[in-house]
Amino acid sequence: MPREQRRLAAIVSVDVAGYSRLMGRDESGTLAALKALRSDLIDPRIIEHSGRIVKTTGDGLLLEFASVVDAVRCVAEVQASMAEHNADVPAARRIEVRVGVNIGDIIIDGDDIFGDGVNVAARLQELAAPGGICVSGRVQEDVRGKLDIAFEDAGEQQLKNIAWPVRVYRLKAGGATQAAPPPLALPDKPSIAVLPFQNMSGDAEQEYFADGITEDIITALSHISSLFVIARNSSFAYKGKAIDIRQIGRELGVRYVLEGSVRKAGQRLRITGQLVDSETGSQLWADRFDSVLEDVFDLQDRVTMAVVGAIEPSVTQAEIRRANRKPTENLQAYDWLLRAIGERQLYSRDSYDRAIGMARRAIELDPRYAQAYACLAAWMHVRWINGWMEDEAAETAEGVRFAHRAVQLAPNDSIVLTLSALALGHLDRDLANAISWLDRAIVLDPNSARAFGLGAIVRTFAEDYATAIDHADRAMRLSPFDPLSSFFSLARGISHLLQQQLPEAVSWLRKSAQENPHNAPTFVCLGSALAHAGQMEEARAAIRRLLELNPTSTVSWQRQHLLFREDAIEYLMEGARLAGLPE
Repeated sequence: MPREQRRLAAIVSVDVAGYSRLMGRDESGTLAALKALRSDLIDPRIIEHSGRIVKTTGDGLLLEFASVVDAVRCVAEVQASMAEHNADVPAARRIEVRVGVNIGDIIIDGDDIFGDGVNVAARLQELAAPGGICVSGRVQEDVRGKLDIAFEDAGEQQLKNIAWPVRVYRLKAGGATQAAPPPLALPDKPSIAVLPFQNMSGDAEQEYFADGITEDIITALSHISSLFVIARNSSFAYKGKAIDIRQIGRELGVRYVLEGSVRKAGQRLRITGQLVDSETGSQLWADRFDSVLEDVFDLQDRVTMAVVGAIEPSVTQAEIRRANRKPTENLQAYDWLLRAIGERQLYSRDSYDRAIGMARRAIELDPRYAQAYACLAAWMHVRWINGWMEDEAAETAEGVRFAHRAVQLAPNDSIVLTLSALALGHLDRDLANAISWLDRAIVLDPNSARAFGLGAIVRTFAEDYATAIDHADRAMRLSPFDPLSSFFSLARGISHLLQQQLPEAVSWLRKSAQENPHNAPTFVCLGSALAHAGQMEEARAAIRRLLELNPTSTVSWQRQHLLFREDAIEYLMEGARLAGLPE
């Protein structure tokens, strides 16, 4: 078997930017213009610098040079000449190329070449802007000081199908080597950029749809006051560019980046989206959405609603993990609250005690921190419904004060309004203000699963079961994997139970108990529903679980802490008694 031939070479990958668009606009004119550029500008310089055209495609070239200095000098001159040529050409008709340069060991097969060195050059070309050049770190080292060009460091990047990260540099004409600009400082709250969704279908009509998806998501995210959202114009500057997410994070000063694509196949559309941590490059959330072509506007609305609903809890969880990696002595108010939210998710008396202590620390550092006050109010309500309070009168009054203070400080913050309404409805039984705050929260952020789902529980107190069911359903559609989903299911279950719709009540209350087996009120409702349905063994087990979670629970204690109308409370207690709840 003959031994394979190898040699070290400089490999250049050249691609025409926007070739499909140009061909779709004017096929004959584009081919003629490209042929003229090859003949007049590109091919003569390849020959002049001792390069070899390995192969051509409709919109690209693969070149080989024995000298990396000759390769870089050649493509720099080509790009300069093309920029000069394009100065008088209308933007829609300009032919611009992207170039990637690498140096590596290649395998020779007749006139063709193969190997990782070739693959890296192709990936570098994909990272280059139209009219630009990207080179590997090894190329930059070999030509440094030998050519009158400057390099901009784009950092280490994980290239598609390349097993190791590659240091990437962008080429500039003239001047000394430059370092990458320092990253922008991150805002003091979670920051996100939405990149233009890619049109993967080859159908130019879908380009407008993809842009519309992006703009709708940016607008919807901007309604969430707890997020810092990059404006459309800055996000759309990256349209059509293959740039590493970590670089985008540095350039825009954001911690999270949302990207996606639109693909059309026949009469069907598929949209995908993923949320990425720009610091680590790790994926936090991903989903896809399918529809028929006739329903494109409905699909656009569904995608926007689902993406925005999923992002807030995804970002919150990522922010909690980030805060927990910080040394405790360096924490400020925002990070104290993030840690408190993380503790609260453990859902035990001790964890809530710790969470409340951390939130108090946050307002000591920032006495105008509205979200911290709202969290304290909401967590006081959890202590109240689970029988965890030491001095019920004093702690209840404090929770009500916290709720009013939070809304006074941030009357246009959807999260503040929602949490404060939940607390006020339970601790002060002030349903008029609570529901008014919830309605305002939904107007401010119509994609907030929290405003719909937690608000659904408050609406059951007002006997508005139809709205409670509808809002709980909307919360689950917006955020199917929400950490608070047990409360959405609980609202559904209570609404059915108090309408004596027992099969539905049992189903939803079981679901809530599975999602959060530590919430005592779920089990009094589940035990009652099961008893009314004649499932006594399981009903007794539910009440036993209630007494494990809240040993002080009795019929009289429940009467003092249930907020429904009198006949509804009597129906609830009748079932609970049958299941074994003591008087």
